Amino acid sequence: MADGPAPAEADGFTGPDGVPVGAASAVRPFLLTQGRVAGHASGTAIPVEAQIVATTAGIEALDRLTLERHAIVAACREPQSVAEIAARLRLHLNVVRVLAQDLRAEGQLSVHVPNPGAARDASVLRKIIDGLRAIPDSRGVLRDSD
Repeated sequence: MADGPAPAEADGFTGPDGVPVGAASAVRPFLLTQGRVAGHASGTAIPVEAQIVATTAGIEALDRLTLERHAIVAACREPQSVAEIAARLRLHLNVVRVLAQDLRAEGQLSVHVPNPGAARDASVLRKIIDGLRAIPDSRGVLRDSD
């Protein structure tokens, strides 16, 4: 029997991009958040659709951040939603929310929450539908309008 960890492809699992996926982290989510839950300190959790982007202070602090915080700030060099960050980093959604709240409080992340009323605005929904109809199907044919 060989010493050391088994290679990621040994378990036979691959992600959607074909890259082998290793075993889950042995660190439990509540250890990463010190038992805190999303929204506990501030009253409301960061919505999963909120766009997060690293600040200049966050980029400059990368060398001093713990592994997970470093990964979140590094991933947010481009705006990302909380859900995207959790999926890319293979972290629990609520872990990302708690750590993002901490990083926001420290000035290392900027969080942009979408206007909740926009989803109920009929003109916005009409623009989305029109935009989707403007995308050609696999044959290159545009969909008919109403």
